[in-house]
Amino acid sequence: MKTTTFLTFVGAQCGKAEEAINFYTSIFPNSEIKSIIKYSAGEAGGTPELIKHGVFILNGVEYMVSENNYDHAWSFTPGVSLFVSCNAEDEIQTLFEELSSNGGQVMVPLDNYHGEGDYGFGKKFGWCEDKYGISWQLNLSA
Repeated sequence: MKTTTFLTFVGAQCGKAEEAINFYTSIFPNSEIKSIIKYSAGEAGGTPELIKHGVFILNGVEYMVSENNYDHAWSFTPGVSLFVSCNAEDEIQTLFEELSSNGGQVMVPLDNYHGEGDYGFGKKFGWCEDKYGISWQLNLSA
């Protein structure tokens, strides 16, 4: 059995999936786009410039992606986020800055906890949403 995170770009995010996976694979090491299948002309759910199904890898972990132009009543939410365990200070700092910039937002500033404990995760933690609406929790492992 295998589980894989599947990201569906709909609503305001529809049409941004390919840009997003190009961005993600450019900032995470050991990453690549494995496949992209686009909709055929006239196919329900999309147009030829939209991704019907795609697979990409971020630091060795596989993700799936799709987008469609149906009028869904949902989109991405911070209630589900991608948790990234970083091994170095410069790694967490760079990723946090890249992910939260250019239209993203910081939900929990990247911090050393100011003596309030470590939330049980590690030495440094931050939570942000990128410009595509995906939420990321970044943690510097102990």
